[in-house]
Amino acid sequence: MTERLTRLLGLGLRAGVIVGVAGVRAQLQRGSVHCVVLAADASARTREKVERLARARGVPVLPGPAADALGAGLGRPPVQAVGVADGALARGLVTALGGVSDDDANS
Repeated sequence: MTERLTRLLGLGLRAGVIVGVAGVRAQLQRGSVHCVVLAADASARTREKVERLARARGVPVLPGPAADALGAGLGRPPVQAVGVADGALARGLVTALGGVSDDDANS
């Protein structure tokens, strides 16, 4: 599933994928992110900042692979957070990963 996730994100890079914690947080604040993928090894500080903001906006947060694998799938150095601005891609990712948690059901 991890490889499929990074492939889909890589394909969506041109269609509206935001790479990096600062960019993801900025786009969450603007309301233009439909889901977030957090690296499995993202720091506690990153998790807290991104998850809190995503929850406040009703945006699903999906578990991703380690930062180096997530970045490699996007042709980038290690990445802790990726935001998906494309609604169709976000729905596909949420569906592929088995749905959303209770916190995310309102999105």
